[in-house]
Amino acid sequence: MNLQTELNVAIEAVKKAAQLTKNVQDNLIAADSVEKKDRSPVTIADLGTQALVNIAVRAAFPDDALIGEEDSNILKENADLRAKVMALVAGEIPGTTESTMLEAIDMGAGETDYQKRYWTLDPIDGTKGFMRGDQYAIALALVVDGKVQLGVLGCPNYPLETADPSKKGAIFYAVAGEGAFELPLNTDTPKRIRVDGHKDGEHARFCESVEAAHADHDTHAAISQHVGITAEPYRIDSQCKYAAVARGDASIYLRLPRSLTYREKIWDHAAGVIVVKEAGGKVSDFSGNELNFALGRKLEDNIGILATNGSLHANVLSAISETVALTE
Repeated sequence: MNLQTELNVAIEAVKKAAQLTKNVQDNLIAADSVEKKDRSPVTIADLGTQALVNIAVRAAFPDDALIGEEDSNILKENADLRAKVMALVAGEIPGTTESTMLEAIDMGAGETDYQKRYWTLDPIDGTKGFMRGDQYAIALALVVDGKVQLGVLGCPNYPLETADPSKKGAIFYAVAGEGAFELPLNTDTPKRIRVDGHKDGEHARFCESVEAAHADHDTHAAISQHVGITAEPYRIDSQCKYAAVARGDASIYLRLPRSLTYREKIWDHAAGVIVVKEAGGKVSDFSGNELNFALGRKLEDNIGILATNGSLHANVLSAISETVALTE
């Protein structure tokens, strides 16, 4: 399956979205935004990104379905927010009208045949990280016949080199069967990335969500102890965790929700899954099953997310089976 055109469109759209979101993060988040629980900056970035990406994808592939998290209702009710989003979108795509922007946002609100071909987008994955001025991701994926075939992760704050965190901002992307790559936002020269080669827990590092409300840190710690991991967890927001595993900055990503009735959203994982797989890693749920993207907006068949360098996958699944009861 030749997806070069799809990849080019996706990378260019995510690049524009990265510029828009950094503009919001750098200029619209006040020092007291978090304390005041003012979510308007992330709302502006969310909706601006969904408009940008959907306009680009629909222009190139008018018959493709788009599945996203947001709709435009809040903008229709709030003229000030609408004007701010409109200015940002028009800055990246000159000539965009307000009606075009609102229609583009709402393209993601419908349903489709999830067993055919569709795109799925998380415009701002890691909202709390975004509000803190920390890590977040723009995650775009193409799913065909229930399988992720292409994924692009825009990580505007992710360090390009672990030794020098001041150099940051990259796109991580992959197409099925073609490997995974890192493209710094300030260059046009990608480099291939690979998972690390650690085969035992002693040298491994695992990453998890910063927010304890998003995942069960205590259970994660028990699992890592079973595996023999001694390093402190790498806590990082968003699908940047998938990038960390794919580039070898971590060996394992664990996500067990606090409730076993919770089902993950497809846009929270689709892009990251293929980036890790194409980097030589493995992704499954906590029972070892592949993630099923053919059932709708949620991963209805899957409980928990495990992404590893591949070498450690069986060991971690064994530790999970000894630690976690996956039935109520």
